[in-house]
Amino acid sequence: MNNRFLACCLLVLAVVPASGQRWQIGTDQRHIVWRPGADLPHEDCVEMTGEATSLVLRWGVDERGAFREERSLVFPLLRTVPNDTHASLVFRMATDIPSLLSVDGFALQSETVEQVRFDGVMEVRSTWRTGRSKLGLVSDYASEPAVTMTRTIFPSRTLPLTCERYVLRNSSPNRTRTIYIPEYMQTFETDPAKGMEGSYVLRADISGSGRFEVAPGDSVVFDAVFQAYRKGENPRRPDVAAELAARRAFIREDIGHSLVLETPDSVLNTEFHFSKLRAAESIIRTRGGYMHAPGGEVFYAAVWTNDQCEYVIPFFPFLGYATANESAINTFRHFARFMNADYRPLPSSIIAEGTDIWNGAGDRGDAAMCANGAARYALARADRTEAEELWPLVEWCLEYCRRNRTADGVVASDSDELEGRFPVGRTNLATSALYYDALLSAAALGREIGVKPSQTNAYLRQARELAAAIERFFGRDVAGYHAYRYSEINDKLRAWICMPLVVGLSERREGTVAALLGPELHTEDGLLTEQGDSVFWDRSTLYALRGIFRTGYADKAGDFLHRFTARRLTGDHVPYFIEAWPEGSGSMRQLSAESGLYCRIFTEGLFGIRPTGFRSFEMTPSLPAAWDRAALRHIRAFGSDFDLEIERVASDRLRVTLRRQDKNPQIHILKPGAILRVLLK
Repeated sequence: MNNRFLACCLLVLAVVPASGQRWQIGTDQRHIVWRPGADLPHEDCVEMTGEATSLVLRWGVDERGAFREERSLVFPLLRTVPNDTHASLVFRMATDIPSLLSVDGFALQSETVEQVRFDGVMEVRSTWRTGRSKLGLVSDYASEPAVTMTRTIFPSRTLPLTCERYVLRNSSPNRTRTIYIPEYMQTFETDPAKGMEGSYVLRADISGSGRFEVAPGDSVVFDAVFQAYRKGENPRRPDVAAELAARRAFIREDIGHSLVLETPDSVLNTEFHFSKLRAAESIIRTRGGYMHAPGGEVFYAAVWTNDQCEYVIPFFPFLGYATANESAINTFRHFARFMNADYRPLPSSIIAEGTDIWNGAGDRGDAAMCANGAARYALARADRTEAEELWPLVEWCLEYCRRNRTADGVVASDSDELEGRFPVGRTNLATSALYYDALLSAAALGREIGVKPSQTNAYLRQARELAAAIERFFGRDVAGYHAYRYSEINDKLRAWICMPLVVGLSERREGTVAALLGPELHTEDGLLTEQGDSVFWDRSTLYALRGIFRTGYADKAGDFLHRFTARRLTGDHVPYFIEAWPEGSGSMRQLSAESGLYCRIFTEGLFGIRPTGFRSFEMTPSLPAAWDRAALRHIRAFGSDFDLEIERVASDRLRVTLRRQDKNPQIHILKPGAILRVLLK
């Protein structure tokens, strides 16, 4: 493999034009397909995760039409030295399984990939020829394909291993083929000084070996397994068929049946399904409990106040996936261990399966992130026991923020979630906006669990005061837009000026939307982090889209959302949202929390859902002018399972219908942008 292929995750910039489309959406809007043609060569990488392993599959089809793969195998529970944020065992294996096979005594040659299909499992279908003669230096190939190969690549749901299932079908119309599948085993042993538990063994082997007489049209199946374990342990002998069935059941049932988006735009529906999957699959069962993992070959067996508490955990109750909710409460329990009477900052991250911390960027506004996520999660989760457990953490975080207000009434912090990559002063807009939102949610949560009205009213008063302070301190005309400065030292536009829109502060919405969509920040790959720079982070674009929808600019948001989504879903690096580009060696990693942010564009942006109680929420629904309807099916939040439908009934009227099984539907007619208060009786 050449260096360009090995670096595909760094160099996966468009091969086809930016407006082009490589992949096609399946009719079920649950998978994508690429049929190679004139668009070769092509390279990409995709991450798939289970509870004990993650696979970053670097794959490509070369100029001759042959498939290539390199497996980056991640084992978060096999810890390396030093046992820090990055200490998962990671090993790359490029074992070429087809090169080990023989058909009628010939090696397989001249592969042509016919189709690549992805639905959370990678499936590659190709044809192979063999040599024409065994004599002399003959190197020409048979005129007709000898076999069709389908390889299915996926991680185990629960075991530390990756599986590949191979199906070889005899392509000949009238000739029995003899297919030889070898006994094969390959092992590597790591340096014992570099493992927390000594040496680890990495192993690749084949099951299903033998000689098979395969009639025309018939097939033979065998498997390759890639795993790791501690030296002295026995290798696992998995039932690969059962592992594949478990992976598909997770995708189809746990993810596919909950929180289903229906819009007139198949691009959005399909990406929403994939985003649910990526957000939910990436949960590692560590010795410190379930931990949601950002991934990217780096971030596992650890939790962060931004990726987990702020980005993805508030989404989990809507999906209703039990393991995700378990990871959520476990995350907050870990951070609650660091509450202290002196109000020293929370750590930014709890790492190494819960045994250590990272706080290398100082206080990033972590308490605001944690309070925001915990209060929103508790309301939507609607579990009183959990809410009462989380309440002291919410209180502590809010008090920490209150104590760190400046004389101008906004919150001070050492940095923000970009951790000093871009300049920030003593204050930043994101931290204060998150604190504002957390105060509102905490007031609602406190009412649900019986907190004294004096305390919840104080939170509401503090929120009003903070809103006024945000306007006074951050509200500015920047680059000609009536919008916000991001911090006291910034005189350039920043993507994170979207945060007031996200939390419902709308005084400067027109200018802020114009700034976000103007030429200074807007690109085909989303929003630049800062005016005049070239770096973009998908997370800020995803936040901005939510805020633009929420503040009533559905047409502008809808067009932007479609183009941005199509680029991620059907372009060259698919199908998930990424961390950043160009941003160090981790550029374009498909970190999982970003997928949760994508889903929140719809739950909190398009549908405008804001939890106000265990059984209540507010909605500010909207529809782009080109749409006549949208629906979310099987919302699992607020102790219920319900559908929400939005339909356009007039140019200035929407009908919102809430449906539950065995209940009469709730039907409301309102203007776009109006607030609808919903009570689930």
